[in-house]
Amino acid sequence: IRDVERSRGLGDVYKRQSLYDLVPAENAKPNPAGEYNSARIVFNGNHGEHWLNGIKVVEYELDSPVFDSLFQKSKFRSLPWFPEKRYGHIVLQDHGDEVWFRNIKIRNLDH
Repeated sequence: IRDVERSRGLGDVYKRQSLYDLVPAENAKPNPAGEYNSARIVFNGNHGEHWLNGIKVVEYELDSPVFDSLFQKSKFRSLPWFPEKRYGHIVLQDHGDEVWFRNIKIRNLDH
């Protein structure tokens, strides 16, 4: 997956487990092509965390000056509601390559 991303020139904010176009994943160690990865996204209040194969790779606060600055530089800046806490759909993307998903679970941790 790294070679595909590198060959396409995708920036770090578009790679696996990043907060798309906002916060790049750090220390992400994906499994080799052909092996599944374990991903987890935890959201509590305005605090978000992204995990890849048991390693926390992204952490952010939606209501922080840092997040606001990143948001203002992103392609989402024209969507003022974007950083607000809300419920909605999830999006799984593949950029045109073959991809497999399995064992996807979505849980509300408020209960």
